[in-house]
Amino acid sequence: MKSTVLVLALAVLVGCCTLPAAARAEGSAKPIQIALWNPVQIVPEDQSVRGLRLSLLYGANAGMTGLDIGLISQTNGDVKGFQYGLVGLTKGNFTGWSDNFVGMIDGKMTGLQTGFYNGSHDAEGFLWGAVNITDHMSGLQLGLFNMTQTLYGLQIGIVNVVQQKEKFPILPIVNWSF
Repeated sequence: MKSTVLVLALAVLVGCCTLPAAARAEGSAKPIQIALWNPVQIVPEDQSVRGLRLSLLYGANAGMTGLDIGLISQTNGDVKGFQYGLVGLTKGNFTGWSDNFVGMIDGKMTGLQTGFYNGSHDAEGFLWGAVNITDHMSGLQLGLFNMTQTLYGLQIGIVNVVQQKEKFPILPIVNWSF
């Protein structure tokens, strides 16, 4: 229990300390968000959170930096940090670690994405899940089913698909393109 409280306090502190001075002066990003169901949440959906966001059922914000924990978390802009939950929806770019049962990133994912289903437009890093689907992948996809349109890297799984690969676009066990 003490370690959980310490991790949460550290995430809030890091989020507050990394908040640019201009944003602090404007009050545009808040250090903590607790959401029951949008719009029943502390910080309105059109504002960002830098620090800690807890989405008990469903929370939505403009941007998120820091620790994001929730059943369903939606960000209409970019996310930087660690996201953990059942469903993570990011309309912008994601930098860090996204660990959700279902993780969907509309922009570029840079870092690590883990879960049952991982989906992103562009991915640079490591995707580890049962199903990994991207438009463009640079790095490693590890899962049962991996699919991308273009690949600069490696896929390891039962079925691996690189749609725009001329020779052997579908391979079992391993597929690659460099």
